Amino acid sequence: MATRDKNKRIRLRIGDTVQVTSGAHKGETGQIKRFKKDLSRAFVEGVNKVKRHEKPMPALGRMGGIVEKEASIHISNLSLLTADGQQTRVGYKVLENGQKVRVARKTGEEL
Repeated sequence: MATRDKNKRIRLRIGDTVQVTSGAHKGETGQIKRFKKDLSRAFVEGVNKVKRHEKPMPALGRMGGIVEKEASIHISNLSLLTADGQQTRVGYKVLENGQKVRVARKTGEEL
């Protein structure tokens, strides 16, 4: 059973481009679509595809059948990619106007 850590701070954001660092999908890249924060898991576009059988729901306009969709990946298996494709960690920096921004540890660029 997965442990739930509601106080865990996730430094990644929806829309970030990430690379899978370990597991069956190691080396694949994609953008984060959504999170399950209580389980520290993320859904990455085009990575960890699974097939699910869905019942038809005429009220919602769903036909049913076998649907392929993304399954979640633990965030410890993801690494942020910079604009030039390097893996990096996320840090924070406070600007002169007092605004806190995320920065790439490897290059120092703002994210």
